[in-house]
Amino acid sequence: MQLVFATNNINKLKEVQRMVPDNIELLSLVDIGCFEDVPETQSTIHGNAIQKAEYIKTTYGYDCFADDTGLEVDALNGEPGVLSARYAGIQRNSEDNIQKLLNKLKDRNNRHAQFKTVIALVLNGEQHTFTGICKGEITKRKRGNDGFGYDPVFKAEGYDKTFAEISLEEKNEIGHRGRAVKQLIHFLNTQT
Repeated sequence: MQLVFATNNINKLKEVQRMVPDNIELLSLVDIGCFEDVPETQSTIHGNAIQKAEYIKTTYGYDCFADDTGLEVDALNGEPGVLSARYAGIQRNSEDNIQKLLNKLKDRNNRHAQFKTVIALVLNGEQHTFTGICKGEITKRKRGNDGFGYDPVFKAEGYDKTFAEISLEEKNEIGHRGRAVKQLIHFLNTQT
């Protein structure tokens, strides 16, 4: 089976490639000649995932899946949410996003948050979605050098380390994207 993963985020691609079994050939946007920014103009994480997958299927003709991920912080009424990548501006700078988040939480005791990933799959003319959630909290300062995005300030429930302090394998096991990808793979295995 051949599937396109509709992302320009190299880090996401690496995470998912590690989890996909050998019977699924994963293609990147570059592999299919897509060098444009895939639209994500919806008001929800779920909507953006669907929009991206449908765009690739309609424009390029490939069966594909796309994800959208957001960090939802309780004390900020779910911010940054669907705007997680652009929280501090359209430049999509992780350092700026983290600094804005930490500044907004500076005087807050409630640091509960969750990462949410929605994967939208378009396969054989049908659409399916899978959701992964990882609950945790925002640390008071950045910790760790691995991962990407908000990983240096997110600590999953039951863990003392941030996502930037654990291995990619461990993050895939407990994290939001890993949980959604496991559902996707389980579904794909029922199709072959």
